[in-house]
Amino acid sequence: MQRVPLMISSILQHAAVAHGDREIVSRLVDEPLWRYDYAGLAERAGRAANMIKRLGVGPGDFVSTLAWNTHRHYELFFAVPGIGAVLHTGNPRLSDEQIAYTLNHAGSSVLLFERNFADLVQRLLPRLTNIRHFIMLADADLPDMPGVNLLGYEQLLAQEESFDQWPSFDENAGAILCYTSGTTGNPKGVLYSHRSIVLHALAAGLNSAFNFSAFDCIMPCSSLYHGTAWGVPFAAAINGCKFVLPCDKMDGASLQELIQNEGVTFSGGVPTIWTMYLDHLERTGEDAGKLTHLIIGGSAVPRAMAEKFQTKYGVAVRQLWGMTETSPLGVVATPTPKLAQLGEDAVNDVIWSRQGRLQYGIELKVVNEKGEPLPADGKSAGTLMVRGPWTVERYFRSDTSALDAEGWFDTGDIATLDENGFMRITDRTKDVIKSGGEWVSSIDVENAAISCPGVRVAAVIGVYHPKWEERPLLIVETHPGETVTMEMMLAHLEDKIVKWWMPDDMILDEVPLTATGKIDKKVLRDRYYNYLADSRLQAQL
Repeated sequence: MQRVPLMISSILQHAAVAHGDREIVSRLVDEPLWRYDYAGLAERAGRAANMIKRLGVGPGDFVSTLAWNTHRHYELFFAVPGIGAVLHTGNPRLSDEQIAYTLNHAGSSVLLFERNFADLVQRLLPRLTNIRHFIMLADADLPDMPGVNLLGYEQLLAQEESFDQWPSFDENAGAILCYTSGTTGNPKGVLYSHRSIVLHALAAGLNSAFNFSAFDCIMPCSSLYHGTAWGVPFAAAINGCKFVLPCDKMDGASLQELIQNEGVTFSGGVPTIWTMYLDHLERTGEDAGKLTHLIIGGSAVPRAMAEKFQTKYGVAVRQLWGMTETSPLGVVATPTPKLAQLGEDAVNDVIWSRQGRLQYGIELKVVNEKGEPLPADGKSAGTLMVRGPWTVERYFRSDTSALDAEGWFDTGDIATLDENGFMRITDRTKDVIKSGGEWVSSIDVENAAISCPGVRVAAVIGVYHPKWEERPLLIVETHPGETVTMEMMLAHLEDKIVKWWMPDDMILDEVPLTATGKIDKKVLRDRYYNYLADSRLQAQL
């Protein structure tokens, strides 16, 4: 058989030929809505590739972005790796120190950034040791940036010609560099190869995963800088989907405008985005247009949210689990014929309570503390291990393998597997609450608490207890104007969790989020770890 390397550029070439007139729509920072198609994407990506080359970037060099979900950022997903260089998608939600660390660690010589990141880049400037070229992803009227020879993306593109013949090289070459969110220590880099990205994109579009077709209109609300927006940009191009990019405008009203006007059928993102969107629908009385599927990941999906979307708005909610180290697709909660035979209620119960089922390309196993495999009975919880062609082997610039002797990667999650191949995350290793020698699932308690009327976000952490070692503490962020008391919460939880899982106390507070939109439990633990001990001491006094 022919030995044709799997190249990211082949995805672009296919989309331009097979789906050339399929529309791409993009919001921008302080600019009108942009419209073109896959043929236009290929033409501009070719010009962007020549522009990057003219700046002295060649194979193996690194280019960084600080950018939103826009068509210009999308072009760079093909332009930079297409010439053999590596695109580092910087995460602007990290701290200044961590952003500077990732840019320097990547060793990028070029930084392309959005107009509303000018102040951020100005702050970072003294720390950026390698950047030689600063390019604003904008049309015109570039701002004054002291100490920066600022270039404009559109002006540079206007000087270039496009090309159709992309180079071919080793499919195992680095293509896109993503960093973990770095909640403890410095973020770690994961360097995706052309081969891993193409295989991941093919698998992501399968009916057991995202089930894309050329009739779909896809709007990724997972960030392009976070694990390549779950691989959606590449899977959408392969399948010829209309592609809608919301920039940084993820509030309910802004998403609804695109969903209605552009006919969005599929979207995905972290639960906080869809909490805001659902709240918008409830307040305005609007419907969800042609939207039929939501993929939600990053943290467990509140069952109450999934039920409301499906029963009231006809939108099927599917959970996803993955991580930067798995490119990031791991499992997706889609039904099977065997499950469907049990009836709609059984399907919903499994789909809404599990993160997903086995997908081709990812092997899973759950092991105990000795590394011994646990039975796939849906009950035995242990450390989740993964391996496959788009799973990390070692972190970027590390000489040490991240795998065990048999090639398995420790995800840091505690999970169960059942006989039908469905995986359920019960906790993160670092978030597990051990009370009196027994585990309390913070995720299960959170899922029960979030359905209490008035609750917007619920977080459960383990805090110090002098007798039981740790006990669960519930932190609740309410919807504006709503009241939730401990008595109300206990009554709500009474028939939903076992008695000894009941939180010892509840605190009303704003729940902090990480750079990727997950609940930042490290901050909460630092803030409240001695809360119960201090409360007991105060009571004694």
